[in-house]
Amino acid sequence: MFTGIVTDIGRVLELEQKGDLRARIGTSYDVAGIDIGASIACDGVCLTVIALGAAPQNWFDVQISAESVSKTNISRWALGKRLNLERALKVGDELGGHIVSGHVDGLAEVVGLRREGDSTRVTFRAPHALAGFIAPKGSVALNGTSLTVNEVDGTDFGINFIPHTQVATTWGEVALGDRVNLEIDTMARYVARLRDWSRE
Repeated sequence: MFTGIVTDIGRVLELEQKGDLRARIGTSYDVAGIDIGASIACDGVCLTVIALGAAPQNWFDVQISAESVSKTNISRWALGKRLNLERALKVGDELGGHIVSGHVDGLAEVVGLRREGDSTRVTFRAPHALAGFIAPKGSVALNGTSLTVNEVDGTDFGINFIPHTQVATTWGEVALGDRVNLEIDTMARYVARLRDWSRE
């Protein structure tokens, strides 16, 4: 489990397609404190560490299934791409965002950008099947970042990115047409399931 609070910006150092996709990700994390088999959210996708190293910089390798590639924006990863990283929660850690599983539900598209004071307002378009789970003042995880929804209009929803978020994550690089990993709020998922169950 994760919180959607990004703690490092990694960079894709290597990509190799051999059966599954294998990626090497540069990080500022102390790799001596990461175990093989640990989970790290990479742009919101929970991936398992299969190798570690410290030369020429700290890095970890992950192996990514075709299923994960097809359901996320990993197919658009390229050498040098910057990624939002978060290590898995430990018991006693501060829950600063919201509960995030690292299981991406679909891709949202950036359809609007505008400045609002020092912040940037970004409008996203969710897949129709997921739009009903997104509510004003509710939470979503986008590329692994816990964010509060400002407004919803059909399948479109708006997020306000303050300057700190733009610097501490990759959101300072957002552009029209970007497709981002979307994970809906776990609570919204269960509320919808209970509603549907009561109708059966």
